[in-house]
Amino acid sequence: MSKLFTPVTLAAPAGPGLDLRNRTVLAPMCQYSVTNHDGVPHAWHLAHLGARAAGGFGLVFTEATAVTAAGRISDADTGIWNDAQGSAWAPIVDFIHSQGAAAGIQLAHAGAKASTHPWLPGPIAAGETGNLPVPGRGWETDGPSASDAFGLAPATAMSTGQIADSVRDWAEAATRADAAGFDVAQIHAAHGYLVHEFLSPLTNTRTDAYGGSFENRTRYAREVIAAVRAAWPAHKPLAIRFSGDDWVAGGWRIADTVRFAAEAFELGVSAFDLSSAGIGKYHGPSGPGFQVPLAAAVKEAVPEAFVTAVGMINDPSQAEQVLVTGAADGVSIGRAALKNPNWPAVAAAALGSVRDAVPFAPQYWRAHW
Repeated sequence: MSKLFTPVTLAAPAGPGLDLRNRTVLAPMCQYSVTNHDGVPHAWHLAHLGARAAGGFGLVFTEATAVTAAGRISDADTGIWNDAQGSAWAPIVDFIHSQGAAAGIQLAHAGAKASTHPWLPGPIAAGETGNLPVPGRGWETDGPSASDAFGLAPATAMSTGQIADSVRDWAEAATRADAAGFDVAQIHAAHGYLVHEFLSPLTNTRTDAYGGSFENRTRYAREVIAAVRAAWPAHKPLAIRFSGDDWVAGGWRIADTVRFAAEAFELGVSAFDLSSAGIGKYHGPSGPGFQVPLAAAVKEAVPEAFVTAVGMINDPSQAEQVLVTGAADGVSIGRAALKNPNWPAVAAAALGSVRDAVPFAPQYWRAHW
């Protein structure tokens, strides 16, 4: 049995935790496919996520799912800020479960990177109507500071009252996600979106209790984690996705991530996914597995946590190597899963897993070998 296809348990503050059939995770990937500007998932999201569950993933994450309407990357994104959205997620979760996979939701707020075109780069200004490919509608964006680090219209700096309201939005979204049946909630703190914007000195120039020092810049993230953890059932794991390094001088660096990961673990986060960048011009490495060292650094700092590596992990042997070397406990598969929804099942066969451990849906038994 390969390491990649051994079961694993994600810890939670109470109860036995969450058992995963294997260590493959479908990474959150925006689909930009909501059709009515309402954040409600529909048949496409069922087909997309359901196919990957049937294809053998141990844990299937939704796309970045906004905790408030203003927090969407585009108005073709899914949301969980109202009960109609929560109800629409429930049957999708049920189908994921029926295929033997766990269901995770990535809770997100795009901050200053909200109100953009779904498929092409660039903002949709407040009041403007876009035309790609679903007509879009723009709105004013909020962030920790009036930063222009993204080449977009500067966001409006959030007041302390707005910050408090935002923290409540995260908690209320977590409550709805629980009601929809999700097993894991992941806080999106990567890729230049709101939580990351507070963390990075490149986008947080505040001079109050939410800016300046490391302690102040991490305050919003700590408050979000604490609020979500309080709203999220104690028997369910809480996860977070970090940009482990901005790869920009003066930005958020891996040493900061390692330091804060230990704090997040103490606050109740038990699973960490390590991506990178999203703020400023990219100056980092590239190539297969280029972000694995970021995961390894967090794993060393928080050995009790479940840590996943992500980014250009395409080959089964490559994924296996990440685990057997101890760099991470699991792998998040993104673009390779877009190409092949059965990536885990194919990988299991390629790695020589025993027949019963090859996670094809029963209807596809003829394709086991």
